[in-house]
Amino acid sequence: MSRYGVFVVGPAGSGKSTFCSALISHLKNAKRSCLYVNLDPAAEEFDFEPDVDIKNLISLDDAMEELGLGPNGAMMACFEFLMENLDWLESELEDTTEEFITIFDCPGQIELYSHVPILPNLCKHLSMHMSYNLCAAYLIESTFVVDKAKFFAGTLSAMSAMIMLSIPHLNILSKMDLVKNQVTKRELKRFLDPDPSIITTDIHAETNPKFHKLNEAVVGLIEDFSMVSFLQLESQNEDSVQAILSYIDDCLGWSEVQEPQLKDEPEQDWQEE
Repeated sequence: MSRYGVFVVGPAGSGKSTFCSALISHLKNAKRSCLYVNLDPAAEEFDFEPDVDIKNLISLDDAMEELGLGPNGAMMACFEFLMENLDWLESELEDTTEEFITIFDCPGQIELYSHVPILPNLCKHLSMHMSYNLCAAYLIESTFVVDKAKFFAGTLSAMSAMIMLSIPHLNILSKMDLVKNQVTKRELKRFLDPDPSIITTDIHAETNPKFHKLNEAVVGLIEDFSMVSFLQLESQNEDSVQAILSYIDDCLGWSEVQEPQLKDEPEQDWQEE
């Protein structure tokens, strides 16, 4: 039996938990089954109570207190502890069926997949030992398009996540409602399918000449890989959430294994002759 899950990742403040809540609400309204897994040992407030919560295994506060670590070190320790106790996670997920989509809400520390292979190893374990078909939804704030240097830093981070996680991947510009009046549709297209020439024109003019060769190297990297493009998301817009969900379903192959649901035919009144 196959299972299906999406890892919601991205830097802190990119709107991951808000997107998870919008996605859960949309799935419930569509009468689809979902499981919400909180993998952030520091998270405290939720719109929907997690079905599985890493804090039942270990919390950030516990790790900081017992190990004498700061927040970032304690976060790494929490995930190392999780990887040593994957039987706990397996037992929490064992009742899921192919009808469910499991939503893994991840913390904003990108080091978990950009510097050390903790999340990649977790994805491999779920795929190999629990038959999970997985994809990643990587969020960055749409306001980055106003600060072009930040946007391309986010683009490189997204590309790093794609390479490290090695699962089907969606890149998403969240909070699109914040930039509606700041960026024209024509200009936005240059960011949805990142145009590296922005670096050698706009950013070149704004940066010290000693960084120009570095900028050109970034351009070459983005063009050589040609991997990153972005979808638009407004978490409060049902159509926007449905569009993202459709991409997730395609990445997972979820719809291919679902049995068609036939509507009950209305009863007809027959007249006796």
